[in-house]
Amino acid sequence: MNARYLKMPHVESGMTVGLFGGSFNPPHEGHALVAETALRRLGLDQLWWMVTPGNPLKDRNNLAPLGERIARSEKIARNPRIKVTAFEQALGQSYTARTLEVIQARNRDVRFVWVMGADNLKNFHRWQDWRRIVATFPIAVIDRPGSTLAYLSSPMARAFSQARVDEDRAGSLALRRAPAWTFIHGPRSGLSSTALRSANSG
Repeated sequence: MNARYLKMPHVESGMTVGLFGGSFNPPHEGHALVAETALRRLGLDQLWWMVTPGNPLKDRNNLAPLGERIARSEKIARNPRIKVTAFEQALGQSYTARTLEVIQARNRDVRFVWVMGADNLKNFHRWQDWRRIVATFPIAVIDRPGSTLAYLSSPMARAFSQARVDEDRAGSLALRRAPAWTFIHGPRSGLSSTALRSANSG
């Protein structure tokens, strides 16, 4: 694995950057659709496709090697504004709340938005220090099949209902102080990493 993946992508002062993290095990066109939707609807200069070393909520036994997941992500993330990175490996931990604090400390003049698929919103309250994540950066939740109503029923959506930004104002999300979040509807892909792993093992 090239050492450049263990460093944060280069950014310039004043940029607006989306942070799209996950195990990407494997990455697929559904992930790419989320990334492209975020770039377009949020008016991002860059999107960091953050391949995590592991996910504390998922079985590590089925996790493909980090280098393999990075290589596959590079093939799918074709937009030059998408930067595939695995710098969390160099941090030696995989908890999002801590990662976001490090990003914030090292990039004071950059505006960040946490980007995630709606399928993650349902279990977001199980993430370590999830309330601290919401308080660190604005969050954009991108629609995924079967998860459209998650923004109404999830504990995060209920707890921070007053911080929800209308989808029509998604382009201003990066300019807002956290907590602030929006749910973005749009084209959806039925692909999932779980289904792809099952198909490949069958």
